[in-house]
Amino acid sequence: MRNAREQAEQYARALPTDHGWPPFILVCDVGHAIELFADFSGQGKAYRQFPDRAGFRLYLDDLRDPAIRDRLRKIWLDPHALDPARHAAIVTRDIARRLAEVSKRLEDRGHAPEPVAHFLMRCLFTMFAQRADLLDRGSFTQMLIDARDDPSSFAPMLEDLWSAMNTGGYSLAMRRTVRRFNGGLFAERSAIPLQREEIGELLEASRHDWTEVEPAIFGTLLEQALDPVERRRLGAHYTPRAYVERLVIATIIEPLQREWETQVLGTVERERLSRPAVAIRAVHDFHERLVATTVLDPACGTGNFLYVALELMKRLEGDVLEVLADLGGQEALALETATVHPRHFLGIELNPRAAAIAELVLWLGYLQWQLRNRRTIADPVLEKLDNIATMDAVLAHDRVAEDGTLTNPRRPDWPDAEYIVGNPPFIGKGAAMRSAFGERYLTALWTAHPQINRSADFVMYWWDRAAERLTETGTRLKRFGFVTTNSITQEFSRRVITKRLAAQVPIGIVLAIPDHPWTKATTDAAAVRIAMTVVERGVPVGQRLQIVAEHGLDTDAPMLGFAATSGRINADLSIGANAAAAFALVANDGLSCNGMMLAARGFVLTAAEAHHLLAISPPAATGIIKPYVGGADLVRHLSNRWIIDAYGHDETALRTIFPAIYQHLLMTVKPVRDTNRRTAFKDRWWIFGEPRRTFRPALHDLSRYIGTTETAKHRILQFLPATTTPDHMVVCFALDDGFSLGVLSSRAHLQWTYANCGLIGVARFEQGHRYTKSRIADPFPFPDATPDQRAVIGDLAEELDTARKDVLDTQPDLTMTGLYNLLARLRSGVAFDPVAQDQRQRGRIDILAQLHDRIDTAVATAYGWPADLSDTDIVARLVALNAERHAEEKAGRVRWLRPDYQIARAGLTALPLPRARSRSRRTYPPRHFANRSSRAMRSARLQPSSPICAVAPG
Repeated sequence: MRNAREQAEQYARALPTDHGWPPFILVCDVGHAIELFADFSGQGKAYRQFPDRAGFRLYLDDLRDPAIRDRLRKIWLDPHALDPARHAAIVTRDIARRLAEVSKRLEDRGHAPEPVAHFLMRCLFTMFAQRADLLDRGSFTQMLIDARDDPSSFAPMLEDLWSAMNTGGYSLAMRRTVRRFNGGLFAERSAIPLQREEIGELLEASRHDWTEVEPAIFGTLLEQALDPVERRRLGAHYTPRAYVERLVIATIIEPLQREWETQVLGTVERERLSRPAVAIRAVHDFHERLVATTVLDPACGTGNFLYVALELMKRLEGDVLEVLADLGGQEALALETATVHPRHFLGIELNPRAAAIAELVLWLGYLQWQLRNRRTIADPVLEKLDNIATMDAVLAHDRVAEDGTLTNPRRPDWPDAEYIVGNPPFIGKGAAMRSAFGERYLTALWTAHPQINRSADFVMYWWDRAAERLTETGTRLKRFGFVTTNSITQEFSRRVITKRLAAQVPIGIVLAIPDHPWTKATTDAAAVRIAMTVVERGVPVGQRLQIVAEHGLDTDAPMLGFAATSGRINADLSIGANAAAAFALVANDGLSCNGMMLAARGFVLTAAEAHHLLAISPPAATGIIKPYVGGADLVRHLSNRWIIDAYGHDETALRTIFPAIYQHLLMTVKPVRDTNRRTAFKDRWWIFGEPRRTFRPALHDLSRYIGTTETAKHRILQFLPATTTPDHMVVCFALDDGFSLGVLSSRAHLQWTYANCGLIGVARFEQGHRYTKSRIADPFPFPDATPDQRAVIGDLAEELDTARKDVLDTQPDLTMTGLYNLLARLRSGVAFDPVAQDQRQRGRIDILAQLHDRIDTAVATAYGWPADLSDTDIVARLVALNAERHAEEKAGRVRWLRPDYQIARAGLTALPLPRARSRSRRTYPPRHFANRSSRAMRSARLQPSSPICAVAPG
């Protein structure tokens, strides 16, 4: 039967990718029995005995049972109806809702949250115990019925029962002897008096079948129920079990399963007939290793990852014991005294209540499993394990000094484990971390982790610590897997991964899912998007999963479809050409920058305020009060806002020459700057926080420049007047020619952007991504176009820019985002309804599509590429071209984008050579220049006789 099961799994693997994995595998010994194996995760990697080891084998006589026949019928007609997670989630939510109501009422009466939480946890375990026959079935429910009629008896009866459960012995309240539970849960046995309505809520909760409670989500719901702040979100945000299972399987179960199937079962097949004792020993030894395997979740919360790991390892243990029984019968099984147990599932959690819930969740799951599989449970029912440490996982210190400083900050020790898995907190970075923790904590954190750049997301401190543990000499750790924000691919977090992948002792990513839904979607909140990474030591071939279909994100059993690719996974979670390793090019130096970072909104004026200040100020005020454009303006309509840009003026001159403007800033900006922690912001309060001193000269001689919104759904670049002051959410290019706009608007640049940017909490780049100029603009290699090619691309880009602006000027109901939404609809082939068809006509969407197509073709021609390259091939060629250009620059050959400006900026003297004729608006021929010193060129070894430039010693 085991061989038949392996054959069935091979059949499942051979199915077409778009078919998906079947939820059930049935193995039939004709005329004798049917064995059922299920995997509802859709991954095909965890087929286990269904519903459990005690009931997965159906004999012919079992078919007399209507329930068995109904089970088989559903396997064929509605297999997912048998997924226990579906019904369990409903039961679990109802119980949590009732506990939340009791908790709220008690807190409204003045009871502190912590005692209430521990009291209710004891209540719910008592409910579980009676349903699991650890107490007499129905005895606690009857006590609640009696207490509802006489509420004053509730607390004394409950304290009597819990006292007996703590030590074992006779309970007057139950009028019978109860088992010894201990484990620390009932060491504190005080009960809070309840009113009739509150006892009624507990009574209804106790009537549920507690064997159907889903521990994987119960902890989260219980924490929400008991937390006054989180209670209003009860059931709205939690992680479906299938998502947790996906990471646990990849991190823990896959390597264990591989060892079991390839090594142990291989030995069994070779030795079972000739040397059965050797076969039994191989299975026994694996079982010993399995039950001793330790799992650590260093941000365990309420324990859902630990519980799912425990259950999946118990399922694997069921397979192991079944093989052992086949080989040696009950005699062999009798030798297996150890079992997969909560003591080997370790956690670190800062919140004491969440830590207590995590330990409770582990025990609930373990006892559920033991009871379903008819395993004996000895006294004491619970053990005091202390396997969940209540501490900060990323920062330890000796004490808090009088000024609040944390003394001797350092990285805390983590318990040894074979596997680390978890979901570190999603705090973010920068201002979000400072708001959550305060300046002193951050200073201590940075001191304890000097190898991590300060702009990395908070989750990366867990990722880096686990990576360090993975490469330590003599480490037990085999793999770690984390859920992180899907911004892990953005530059600052990516640096942490890059450093570890390229270390002297390298690690490699064996599974990457750059984007994945996380919390359950609701009517008022979208599902949070995350990334998953699983890592092991060495340089493995990894698998990258990309979601291609999503269904039922608002249900307890979401269905996701994946496309898989294999290869070496890069730090940006891509496979193939490593765009993240591209070099910043000297040719692009100084030509792109984010706009002004204000550090006070008082600089911004309405049109009326601007006109008033201009009217009462000297004419020179037009050099200070300027039109202002923000990121949102570029994708909607210009908002007609203005800004005070006093850069270049000292405080005295500003006050004496422009007193009205100074007064406005004194009222609206200075109070804000006085509270800023940065001394420079306080001292030069009338100047923008980041006035872009080094970038302003690049715009001096231009009448226009190119701008794009930093975070956007569509990557749209356009010309902006040089008189406009851009916000920091606008990425600016000091380029005014159509050729540059055309290249930056092309498919080549778009795919380069996708390869180097980060998602911003959405599923696909087309839904929202961040343009990081240091990773996208600085390394992007422009084509070495001929004059005619430059002219063609430039003319098309000028036409594109003019056409879009004409539409927005004449069609006030349309926006730039709206135009590109319609363009995406046109390209997808989705039919236009009458409203959209009208917008398509007025928005000239087909012309927009034609211009973009022609720009894409012209740019591909300028690169010397076929126009029909795949997205992957485009990125690969750009990565190769970047490396080629970087090598040229190291040899002293630079393909400047604006040589007239850049050569002087780099400290070089240009000697003009004959100009080539061209129809393009601006061309840049090769230059001869003399070296005078250059910060930008320090890494370049300038050589004479270059085909791009000749260098005369200076």
